[in-house]
Amino acid sequence: MRPVAEMPIDVAGAVRVLFADIDDTLTNEGRLPAVAYDALERLSAAGIAVAPITGRPAGWCDMIARMWPVAGVVGENGAFYFSYDEEARRMRRSFAIDDATRAADRERLKAVRARILAEVPGAAISADQLYREADLAIDFCEDVAPLPDSEVDRIKHIFEEEGAVAKVSSIHVNGWYGAYDKLTMSRRFASDILGVDLDAEKDRIVFVGDSPNDAPMFGFFPNACGVANVLDFVGRIDAEPAYVASKKGGHGFVEVANRILEARSA
Repeated sequence: MRPVAEMPIDVAGAVRVLFADIDDTLTNEGRLPAVAYDALERLSAAGIAVAPITGRPAGWCDMIARMWPVAGVVGENGAFYFSYDEEARRMRRSFAIDDATRAADRERLKAVRARILAEVPGAAISADQLYREADLAIDFCEDVAPLPDSEVDRIKHIFEEEGAVAKVSSIHVNGWYGAYDKLTMSRRFASDILGVDLDAEKDRIVFVGDSPNDAPMFGFFPNACGVANVLDFVGRIDAEPAYVASKKGGHGFVEVANRILEARSA
């Protein structure tokens, strides 16, 4: 991982799309700093399409798609994308899995939920679970005392033993049934909403993230960036970003945004 400041001017200046995780990438200690929101505004005003790619729930994503200066949002680790059409006053929603299958999968996840709570003392159901469409989120440090890495790994293994996909973020272990992730739905979102072929244009797209569930995006985008707290996961992440900011969370995101915007103006 090289410093963000070393991203070549021609590379940074060619960026046309920016994807970013939310928790601990746009936020710091659970809050969205004004400078990070301002960076989203500046990127959008410069003609760069911005989209959060997050593990957060459908309820949150509906609000983000409507109210933030973004082209859309991919939520629940790739379960769907939402994009608000301001001219038509209509929310465009696309899901990886149909309604009936999602409902059946939620029933299957009830058994996983019971097993995790019984076998991993201190783990809890995420406070935002009520607003989710497709996955089960287990809190290991957001609203509970932080669990050791061994217990976080145990939660992930229980999901996998039950046949589910599981990804670790900076605050939750998310588990679901279905062959999708952040990258698969980002590809659909880019094609449907932005008219961008992710595979053909990946050199001109930057993803910014911070944790193991961002690995598919880090591995795919050659100019992916991590905020400084990604360094906490060295050795526990399947793919690392090409560049890393010097600051954590939203302040690190601002570093990336500034590098791109300064390169465009240069």
